[in-house]
Amino acid sequence: MSEPIIRLVNVSKDYDGTEALKNVNLYIRKNEFLTLLGPSGCGKTTTLRIIAGFEQPDTGEVYFEGKNITNVPPYKRKVNTVFQRYALFPHMNVAENIAFGLKIKKMDKKTIDKKVAEMLELVNLRGFEKRYVDSLSGGQQQRVAIARALVNEPEVLLLDEPLGALDLKLRKGMQIELKKIQKYLGITFVYVTHDQEEALTMSDTIVVMKDGTIQQIGTPEMIYNEPKNAFVADFIGESNIVPGRMIRDKLVYFAGREFQCVDSGFDDNEEVDVVVRPEDIKLVSEDQGMLQGQVESVTFKGVHYEMMVRSAGYEWMIHSTLMEPVGARVGISILPNDIHIMKKVGAK
Repeated sequence: MSEPIIRLVNVSKDYDGTEALKNVNLYIRKNEFLTLLGPSGCGKTTTLRIIAGFEQPDTGEVYFEGKNITNVPPYKRKVNTVFQRYALFPHMNVAENIAFGLKIKKMDKKTIDKKVAEMLELVNLRGFEKRYVDSLSGGQQQRVAIARALVNEPEVLLLDEPLGALDLKLRKGMQIELKKIQKYLGITFVYVTHDQEEALTMSDTIVVMKDGTIQQIGTPEMIYNEPKNAFVADFIGESNIVPGRMIRDKLVYFAGREFQCVDSGFDDNEEVDVVVRPEDIKLVSEDQGMLQGQVESVTFKGVHYEMMVRSAGYEWMIHSTLMEPVGARVGISILPNDIHIMKKVGAK
């Protein structure tokens, strides 16, 4: 496993009495695509700005390749930032925008032209050198902003919701492009978004944040399949979350009956939260179901139907390619592997 390139140690930040970050500890590995994910106000952009040097932590330290850079100004850090508002220069053409940082460094023209050409190739804008940025689409402007950041050869690229201004189809295309660029260059990307699908699509590692604290760190698969708490489960994809009680290891009681599960390490009779993803619930005939219920609503979602089924005092969200009509009596089947047990929020 590669060594951390960035470490945040006990970092806290307060804005006028509001805690934006609360004792955050985080390490970021070389060459990984790490995403800070969470709702507005969770502290993800503050974390990014502290890494960039635009904000100073009230307490804690920031390390880059083992050296304390907490008090190092932004221009001396080996990082570059791409913002949602690309901050391109409208009086300059594409090539001049990309070359701006190199000219500040007083590089010779031949080197600058070579590097700009390489960047234009990388972001698929060859032939756009003389175009002014105002004449470009949002997606093209975003590529210019990325090229301008990458041409300075940062060891870390910080991206603060850079796809937020794009329409859905363009955003999905740029997700693939960004991941491809990151893999090709082999540099560390730290990406901020509130879009769960974006995080799952692009990331090697996801850091889920809420109220200035880290809730869970893991691969997209781990975050989705093994959420640490109800907030993560509900924020990453859609979930059915119901109260339950662990009878013993691998046996849980919820919705009025016992279910086999695969979780262990809980106390006997411990109160827990039970998570079942909508796509993991199978609809069967009423007499074959572990639970019985009635379909209350059906919504066609394109690749599947979303049905709400009232059963055992709960409304279950179920995703299936097979549709049962409103009012139908159905059975619900849930396999042990599809039941995820979490400690109650606030429990030790």
